[in-house]
Amino acid sequence: MNYDLIVIGSGPGGYVAAIRASQLGLKTAVVERESLGGICLNWGCIPTKALLKSAQVFEYINHAAEYGIKTAEAEADFAAVIKRSRGVADGMSKGVQFLMKKNKIDVIMGTGKVKPGNKVEVKAADGSQKEYTATSIILATGGRSRELPNLKQDGKKVIGYRQAMVLPEQPKSMVVVGSGAIGVEFAYFYATLGTKVTVVEFMDNVVPVEDEDVSKQLLRSFKKAGIEVMTSSSVESVDTSGSGCKVQVKTASGMQTLECDIVLSAAGVVANIENIGLEETGIKTEKGKVVVDEFYNTSVKGVYAIGDIVGGQALAHVASAEGIICVEKIAGHKPEPLDYNNIPGCTYCSPEIASVGYTEKAAKAAGYELKIGKFPFSASGKASAAGAKDGFVKLIFDAKYGELLGAHMIGANVTEMIAEIVVARKLETTGHEMIKSVHPHPTMSEAIMEAAADAYGEVIHL
Repeated sequence: MNYDLIVIGSGPGGYVAAIRASQLGLKTAVVERESLGGICLNWGCIPTKALLKSAQVFEYINHAAEYGIKTAEAEADFAAVIKRSRGVADGMSKGVQFLMKKNKIDVIMGTGKVKPGNKVEVKAADGSQKEYTATSIILATGGRSRELPNLKQDGKKVIGYRQAMVLPEQPKSMVVVGSGAIGVEFAYFYATLGTKVTVVEFMDNVVPVEDEDVSKQLLRSFKKAGIEVMTSSSVESVDTSGSGCKVQVKTASGMQTLECDIVLSAAGVVANIENIGLEETGIKTEKGKVVVDEFYNTSVKGVYAIGDIVGGQALAHVASAEGIICVEKIAGHKPEPLDYNNIPGCTYCSPEIASVGYTEKAAKAAGYELKIGKFPFSASGKASAAGAKDGFVKLIFDAKYGELLGAHMIGANVTEMIAEIVVARKLETTGHEMIKSVHPHPTMSEAIMEAAADAYGEVIHL
């Protein structure tokens, strides 16, 4: 079989690239070894959001009295929560199957491997092999849970994010190692359902990639929710020989032993670049990633790479954007290279976190003179009415030209608000233009306009 394009991997990078290619008239196939939609749809973004929604509903019921509602004592059915999450994921995967058929994309089930001469070898589950040729090949093989040398995952007591989504029963206690998005989302989920959770973070702040003000607010919110947090700490070893786990944690004040049922290793992701033919074809890698140019060409003509296996942020929406740009370039269009400094990051714990662009620290380090505006949700009418007053919107402007350098939000539904900032930055909107853009009242999004006004000494409601 000969194709214009074969995509290896059907995650949010791969399947989106395939659909765009089909739209542009390329005869396209996708190779997938497990489930259409990849990790994001089946074991990542989508099923975790389903779990978090169940936790949020449980939290609402437990605080119903604060809204004037009397309820009987709620009880979380852990197995039913997990089942709902899997159902949501399965539905989304079926949706991708439909999109493949609709766009006349061939789906080849098996493990794909690129070979010299623009060939792809696919090994099926039964061991049989078949070879395909393509003018262009996109590698979109994604990532997996990073395994720390002193924290070997056994899948039962020391687990990664995949097992955390389908545990047979709810643990009474859990140590979460790492406080990036994966770590804090699972910490919130399990703690809300009643598990005693301790988060261990090697860096000085939780969610260390975020602005320091956001990190401090999340720490306050987590402590209020009963989640214990240990920063500037590292897990040295885990003893799983007993009924539970004994976790040795090195802190600034010395060693501590934590006892728990489960240890969740949430120390990020690592690229799936093994056994996909990189060595045989001479495709260059560096620091565990495939080396590509701004249009995702690898060092081998006709072979491209996108998503978690290249150097940008390991986020589903980044992979999708890279896939579209890559395919449009292959088809002879003239797409703009992706601006990696205007990529929104979202974390779906409670309160939610959303950010884009420079942190205050990074903007200062880059030499900008700053105007900073901050509006707390405690001053927002909508947030008060919703009973969600934790958090704030923080905007960072260049004092000289008024350029919006970055935005950092923590609070209810802020992941739905960050897109406004991404568009504003894309359009090179200034602080004054944001202040004069009338926002609806009462909404959480008003806080964006108020934060811009605060930066320029015009804030009304503070």
